[in-house]
Amino acid sequence: MRIGELASRAGLRVRSVRYYEEQGLLASGRTAGGQRWYTEVDVERVTLIQRFYAAGLSSSTIATLMPCVDTPSEATSEAELVRMAEERERLSAHIVELVRTRESLEEIMRIAREHRAALGSAAPLVAVHVRSAGRTG
Repeated sequence: MRIGELASRAGLRVRSVRYYEEQGLLASGRTAGGQRWYTEVDVERVTLIQRFYAAGLSSSTIATLMPCVDTPSEATSEAELVRMAEERERLSAHIVELVRTRESLEEIMRIAREHRAALGSAAPLVAVHVRSAGRTG
């Protein structure tokens, strides 16, 4: 597939695909006419790269991890494994914080709903009281 189709299927702009190539994260084949050519595997790779970026990994970190994705082997250095473990721990800590934030939002929503419900049942009483107070006898 051509670069535009890859970008479209991955939900990217063509410029992003070119950037991935510039960073050494993605390689394309070439047609006889010199146009970039990609396969289904490249769609999966770009999706993985996007997930890494969304998780906060830098392009240089992703570049160090991709050889392990491409050809996992005994040649994977201890430093690469340590780096992956560090990123995993960073992501785990981020997930914990996201869960806390979600729980806080849920609590705020619960309180807001209870308050709204209380105001809803009290609103007619307040309106009646205000109307009664405005009357003179």
